[in-house]
Amino acid sequence: MSVETAYQYLYLSAAIILGVLVGIVLIRSVIGPRITDRILCINMIGTLVICMISILALRQGEGYLVDISLIYTMISFLTVLILASVYIRKKDGAENGGKKAAPSRKGTKRKETPNG
Repeated sequence: MSVETAYQYLYLSAAIILGVLVGIVLIRSVIGPRITDRILCINMIGTLVICMISILALRQGEGYLVDISLIYTMISFLTVLILASVYIRKKDGAENGGKKAAPSRKGTKRKETPNG
């Protein structure tokens, strides 16, 4: 067996393992009890897909696939950022009855003026 065929088997086995992991994480995202679990699973699926695209770029020897994986990285990051900001905004609105909380004044001391 040559080194090239050993690398091809390595790339193929890594892609299969990552594909199985994507399936497991997808199942976890469906049964996750909290929204934070689902957001985390979306982030993990994005990371695994990026790894799979990078492995495909190595296996095929195509450089443009690395560019696609970089674009997918930016899209995945923005998706998780938007989902997290919507969730945090939704959670804050539910706790305060839709109103923004006033900043806390704990720990702040008034400065004494010379006149009292």
